Amino acid sequence: MKPELETLKTISIAAPQIGDEERRAVMAVLDSGHLAQGPEVDAFEHEFAGWCGVKHAVAVNSGTAALHLLMLAHGIGEGDEVITTPFTFVASANAALFVGARPVFVDIEPVTYALDPTRVEAAISPRTRAILGVDLYGHAAAIPELHDIATRHGLVLIEDACQAHGALVGNRKAGALGVDATFSFYPTKNMTTAEGGMVTTDDDGIAERVAMLRQHGASHRYMHDVLGFNFRLTDIAAAIGRAQLAKVDRLNERRRRNASVLDEGLAGLEGVVTPTERRGYRHVYHQYTVRVARDRDRFQQRLAEAGIGTAVHYPTPVHRQPLYVGLGYGDAKVPIAEAAAAQVLSLPVHPALSDSDLDRIVEAVRKAAATA
Repeated sequence: MKPELETLKTISIAAPQIGDEERRAVMAVLDSGHLAQGPEVDAFEHEFAGWCGVKHAVAVNSGTAALHLLMLAHGIGEGDEVITTPFTFVASANAALFVGARPVFVDIEPVTYALDPTRVEAAISPRTRAILGVDLYGHAAAIPELHDIATRHGLVLIEDACQAHGALVGNRKAGALGVDATFSFYPTKNMTTAEGGMVTTDDDGIAERVAMLRQHGASHRYMHDVLGFNFRLTDIAAAIGRAQLAKVDRLNERRRRNASVLDEGLAGLEGVVTPTERRGYRHVYHQYTVRVARDRDRFQQRLAEAGIGTAVHYPTPVHRQPLYVGLGYGDAKVPIAEAAAAQVLSLPVHPALSDSDLDRIVEAVRKAAATA
């Protein structure tokens, strides 16, 4: 292959790290004949709880299911309000709708893109039942500050840590910050089970309720105490998750190293703002998301022409989604979230990148900025 053609090979925005460990784990489950909600799920829950630093981890079949069941486990329902961010994947806010509650959108911090705690208190009403903070792009939200607000007002605080496996606030991991939390194991996440999710909690009662709700509301086999769902994780998925958990810390360090190379290479570049890691926090770079000051679409097209895969997370804030416009949310006043949605662009940062890949990304971004 000619060198000039080789350089056109696209560098993907994501690359799930699946190896021989995962393949062997899956084959062992297939050979066992026990495929659903069995010993692999039990082991994965135990290992994830220990890794995260919590008493309980309850596995389910998606991060969305984890949010849904945690809302139900806390008794959030019809007529309640849940304060959350409009700048996230739609599943975060949808979890409130699933249980008959109403999301209340509060604007974000311009640096972390997470729910701004300085704006939350003003949004609390007599109907407010919960606050849902979302850890975006691998950086934890201001959970300690949100926890203080929730405690003062007697509210439930839920951490959506679906993008923050291994992120830290101080020396504590996301999901173990003193509030109940959820994780996703979608293929693009820092660790995957192909598809799946987890609830983490130190509350025995919450763990028990989530475990019942994921399995048709059953406390014992064929004894159904409440209306539940079939949100179980398979043993195949759990086996992949166990293999992934054994290497996620190493993969996160690779992501952080790649991010530091991008930081250095893009430092001082006019019109491009690189990610920030708040003091006392540890970013795990689920995404390396920059802000492009001018004509992001043209900028993204220039990168595509250079063979650099990118993505926009998220181009349309939740309150502007057709579903939410139809529910009367279209006029929500969240200018920082709307500005971010118009400017953010995620660059490759995944562990499979080589040094030459990183050099190509830096060069392409600099050229795109110079011609934007």
